[in-house]
Amino acid sequence: MKMKLYVVLLVLASSLTFAQGNQEKREKIKALKVAFLTEKLALTSEEAQKFWPIYNAFEEKQFEIRYKKLRGLGKQLEENNEEKISDKEALQLIAQFESYEDELHGLKKKFSKDLLTVLSPKKAILLKKYEDEFNRKLLRQMREGRN
Repeated sequence: MKMKLYVVLLVLASSLTFAQGNQEKREKIKALKVAFLTEKLALTSEEAQKFWPIYNAFEEKQFEIRYKKLRGLGKQLEENNEEKISDKEALQLIAQFESYEDELHGLKKKFSKDLLTVLSPKKAILLKKYEDEFNRKLLRQMREGRN
């Protein structure tokens, strides 16, 4: 349940941020997230040097799957007029959705494994907690209209 909430919040926060099309805001949010996570995880300079490339690669690939691939399926459904979609087309979309979800799951497993090469297990699990905390704060600020 908590994982689903995290995904919804992340998608919502990211969608709102990216939908605005404001590169400066995205960069500001990214910088705030880097500072927040670095501080909360108490990353040493050595850990940070190894951690951030792994984290950034994961975030980019996750974005690609969620926003380019999964969102593309939604657009495809809209373009095909959801009222007129055939069962065969629907099954194809379902299979593609499952494939993308499997890809996302594999990416998360690889990320967890990679994290443990640079962070302690405690810091690796705390990363999830602090990401959630950052996303809640970001969402709250967005609701309040602060930038």
